Amino acid sequence: MCTCIAMHGERFLFGRNMDIDRPFGERVVVRPRGFVQAYKRAPVKETGRYAMIGMAAGSEGVPLYAEACNEKGVCAAALNFPDNAHYFSQGKEGETELAPYELIPWILERCETAVQAMLLLKKVCLVAVPFNDRFPLAPLHWMIADKKHCFVAEPLRGGLRLYENPVRVLTNNPPFSFHLQRLNDFMNIGAGYPENRMAQTLNLRPYSQGMGGIGLPGDASSCSRFVRAAFFLHNGDHTKGQLSQFFHVLSGVEMPCGSVKTKEGACDYTTYACCMDTENSVYYYRSYSDHRINAVRLSEENSASDEIVEYDLKQSEDVLFLN
Repeated sequence: MCTCIAMHGERFLFGRNMDIDRPFGERVVVRPRGFVQAYKRAPVKETGRYAMIGMAAGSEGVPLYAEACNEKGVCAAALNFPDNAHYFSQGKEGETELAPYELIPWILERCETAVQAMLLLKKVCLVAVPFNDRFPLAPLHWMIADKKHCFVAEPLRGGLRLYENPVRVLTNNPPFSFHLQRLNDFMNIGAGYPENRMAQTLNLRPYSQGMGGIGLPGDASSCSRFVRAAFFLHNGDHTKGQLSQFFHVLSGVEMPCGSVKTKEGACDYTTYACCMDTENSVYYYRSYSDHRINAVRLSEENSASDEIVEYDLKQSEDVLFLN
């Protein structure tokens, strides 16, 4: 269970909450231009690779990205999509076969725009090939964006479906088309001071601020988080303190540990929240146990090598005492 958003304002920001029942060995990873990844079936790109930064697990020297941004400002995030994600045994003639974990690095090393990524994905078949025995296949769908466009890619039985995403939000099940349709159920809520539209003959008036948003769902389901994130994103003031505003939007859909239990009884919670500043090539994050915003730069120094650079997450609360 996760929530991803793309925010326009002073600059373009992209990021997500990672909601999961356990850490997965995640760390901030810079994949430089000179790093060569061996894909399971797709051809390796030998020249013209772009550097990228994001949160990833590491195995056998390969970063398995949950989300990342490249030096050109193209961003991508993978979110859980159980019961709907469908992978094929092989692709059709002329299609590029990618394992699900390969999609993010494959497009980010190649693409300067999100539109370019979508054009490449039209010729991609996602195949049922796990990384190894320790990392089995994960059911995923993706949000891909830059400062001009935002898209969703979903692997369904009919193939990889690509959608334009005007909401600039993605959560989990059900498919994206359902989330878009369901937003119509909430067209009457708003951030403004409400008016009496029920009965003009009755003296009805607000008794509290915020009553325009009555009906906004407050549970942690993917459908409710989609609506709530869309409400916060499209009604927020993103002209000042945009980085802080971005994390406030994510805070509105975060899951405290213990508030959501899986079928097996484990706690599903927001292990980290992140924000990628594509203009300044900075990856910001907060972990569950450290609310301070930490940052790693995608600098020319760490982009120009051929070896990945990893940064461990801070996991202890950083409290500033004022006396």
